[in-house]
Amino acid sequence: MAVLISFALFAALMVAISIYGYRRYAKPGRLYEQLGGPTAMTTPIIEELPGEQPHFAVNVIEEIGKYVPTSPQDAALARRELIAAGYRNESAVAILFGLKIVLCAALVILGFLFRAQVTSNPVLGLVLVAAAGFVGYFGPNFYLDHLVDQRQEALRLSLPDALDLLVISVEAGLGLDQAIQYVARELSIAHQALAEELGLLHLEIRAGKRRAEALRNLADRTGERELRKLVAVLIQTDKFGTSMAESLRTHSDFMRVRRRQEAEERAGKVGVKLVFPIFFFILPSMLLVAAGPGLLQVFKHLFPIMRQFKG
Repeated sequence: MAVLISFALFAALMVAISIYGYRRYAKPGRLYEQLGGPTAMTTPIIEELPGEQPHFAVNVIEEIGKYVPTSPQDAALARRELIAAGYRNESAVAILFGLKIVLCAALVILGFLFRAQVTSNPVLGLVLVAAAGFVGYFGPNFYLDHLVDQRQEALRLSLPDALDLLVISVEAGLGLDQAIQYVARELSIAHQALAEELGLLHLEIRAGKRRAEALRNLADRTGERELRKLVAVLIQTDKFGTSMAESLRTHSDFMRVRRRQEAEERAGKVGVKLVFPIFFFILPSMLLVAAGPGLLQVFKHLFPIMRQFKG
């Protein structure tokens, strides 16, 4: 009887704690998440630059990059690539060129020092030094292209969620500018790259740029193909005065169909891509397991017979 009373009191205590915790913490937290954070935040969140000074090595690389002779076309192309990768600092171009010079010099020196340990041929040693310099100078460009592709993929994958939220906001009665601001604020945690780009778009519109020009800047800044299509839809809809919500919903449906077709295409390529792993890794193992014991028996009985014939 005492055990049952203790169990009942323990259960009642747990129920009371659970009810109090739900009403005091869980339910207000859920409502806070549904409301979307504090109402005092009226501008989209954009990643701020850190307040601390850059590292000494970064300053040295930047100073070296300032003295690298570059043409205006190369500098403009490098800045465009850096902006597409998410680096908008004024010193980003100088840091990129300085990093290329520093890596090139460092790898050339290392290749010159260790060429004797790698090869004894003097011609191959010179080729090794030249290859090290090539990798050091053009390696940052390859890595920058990788960062651009990675950011564009993040933008492409986060665009359907932004489109759905944009459709809901426009159908709820918000204007396009307010809807862009709302979407940028709501996606600041889940899709930070797209929220940052939409925040910059909203700031350009608030600064006085025409909406079409700001949208074109968004497409040029990111270089993403799907964003270019969305920008074209928004500009045409704004120009001809058609329903913005209907156009966004149609484009959202088109993107869903496009992503489903891309998934089916990737699934269709799996069989072809598995040929080489199966041929080089799985098939030898299967042959070893299936035919190995039989081959051992053949060798075990065949070699003595061959010795007898030889003798």
